[in-house]
Amino acid sequence: MSVHAGARERGGQPGWVVVLEQELRELWVAGRGLVLCFALSILLSALAYLAATNQALNFLEQRESVNLVVQVGMIVGALLALLAAADAISGERERGTLESLLVAPVSRRQLAGAKLLAALSLWLAAYVILVPYAWFLARDLGIVGTALVASFVVGTLLACFLASFGLLVSLFASSNRVSLSVSLFALLALFAPTQLPGGARQGWFADLLLHVNPVTSGERFVNRVIISGSGWGQEFGWLVSPLVAAALFGAGAVVLASRLRLGGGGAG
Repeated sequence: MSVHAGARERGGQPGWVVVLEQELRELWVAGRGLVLCFALSILLSALAYLAATNQALNFLEQRESVNLVVQVGMIVGALLALLAAADAISGERERGTLESLLVAPVSRRQLAGAKLLAALSLWLAAYVILVPYAWFLARDLGIVGTALVASFVVGTLLACFLASFGLLVSLFASSNRVSLSVSLFALLALFAPTQLPGGARQGWFADLLLHVNPVTSGERFVNRVIISGSGWGQEFGWLVSPLVAAALFGAGAVVLASRLRLGGGGAG
């Protein structure tokens, strides 16, 4: 059933709800989301098994194991949301189904908002998968609540930021390949500073870059509250960048959706 037909049949529902339901069915009932989540569960299972069976880990190293699993869950969840959003519009354009969406009784902004929410469902599913692994590793350390709340807050902000960015790229990309390539390149650029050696992160300029980059800033926040046991008030400065990025890019994706056209690059 097309979105256009569905919107007419269920006229009592807002148009964006009809689009969201359709997107969620295509994502989850078709099995793509389930396959991705199964792959994530395999990865987290391997990490948790290695950490749980290593009896030589001291207290600090156990906290580092919790942090590693949490970071992987957040990164993969945000990545899945990014990829889904990057395919949201450019994929419809390439498959020849965008025209039917544009003639449906749904505004372009509602359409973009529904697709953004559908992409974020992948992050929520990833978080649900992450919860038992984080609990299993953190239960004896007394940091289960800290790990779960910190990962949910930071992961949600990063997923909103990256999914919104992917949707923006998808709105104006000339092809789905361009949209996915640009989104992945941007993701790699954002994550690159997390792989720098400790010495390269010293100094006021490096500290500024870490604060400005939403990914490194969020990663540093989770790292400090889980490993160092710092309070949220002490480390709140690291949350500013993810908060601002999620708000700005989320609003930008919905506002600029009014310029959505059948052709990429704002063409008619």
